[in-house]
Amino acid sequence: MILILTTYPDKKKAKEVAGQIIKQNLAKCVNVIKIESSHYKWKNKLHEDKEWLLIIKTANSNYKKLELWIKKNHPYELPEIIKIDVSDGLRAYVDWIER
Repeated sequence: MILILTTYPDKKKAKEVAGQIIKQNLAKCVNVIKIESSHYKWKNKLHEDKEWLLIIKTANSNYKKLELWIKKNHPYELPEIIKIDVSDGLRAYVDWIER
């Protein structure tokens, strides 16, 4: 099981993407979380934006397909796509995600 983190600029797009990911069987569960502010430097300029974080729970075997899908459908020039390997968890839940 893995977690994929990615952010979107608005709630509507974040929820739409979460639904599409589930419908296309790229993941079993996606959480959409409001981020009060993101601070970053992009092209030598400091930025502060409100964003929405997606926590995507899926099987490791889906990673490449999901990464490609996010890159293709993301509004950002360079989207955040972070993969976190899950080393343990409630076995029944992990099994459900991996099926």
